[in-house]
Amino acid sequence: MLANVNGIRINYEAEGEGPPILLLHGNGEDHRIFDRLAADLKKDHEVFSIDTRGHGESEQVDSFHYSDMVEDIAALIRELSIRKPLLYGFSDGGIVGLMLASKYPGMLSGLIASGPNLNPKGIKARFRIAMRLYYAFKKSPLVWLMLNEPRITDDDLAKIDIPVLITIAEKDIILISHAEHIADKIPGGRLIVVPNENHFSYVSYSDKLFPLISGFIEECGNSNKI
Repeated sequence: MLANVNGIRINYEAEGEGPPILLLHGNGEDHRIFDRLAADLKKDHEVFSIDTRGHGESEQVDSFHYSDMVEDIAALIRELSIRKPLLYGFSDGGIVGLMLASKYPGMLSGLIASGPNLNPKGIKARFRIAMRLYYAFKKSPLVWLMLNEPRITDDDLAKIDIPVLITIAEKDIILISHAEHIADKIPGGRLIVVPNENHFSYVSYSDKLFPLISGFIEECGNSNKI
């Protein structure tokens, strides 16, 4: 389905019934990476699997900024009258989730972010070097995004007033110390380090993610009912 929000067409799928959950994919992907996760979640939740701008079947764009993605998701929540959803975001989706929760208090009931970073230096140096080399040849706007954004501050994190779970893989492209910093600076934030996994392996098209986050999702749902 397509929704016209924030001056752009955003594609999403909605399935299941119950407390709402939004799923946001990472850089260069689309909502289909969550097919296995959505299959588990839709048994007890209404699941909105979203293609962010320039990805999947959403409207294509020439340049990317996380701030635009944040406004897209905020507008989609309003357009579809989704009441206090929990948001799960992977990589870029987690960045968008952090920024959304900071800018719009009360919009979400909870947030899970897998492998997010606050700024490009949160990415391990060897991966940043590889990205720079790739960008030098391909001039990809999606790679430009990762090399130049986001710019989330500790003050931004301190504004987040909902439960937040950060997950990071033992072999992630994001520094574990960076993930620890994110969780530490969010009031009520917590961190899970996933052993023997890389940035993508436990998230994309994987059945490992639901058992990892299901307890936190239940906690957020119960706290929202009080």
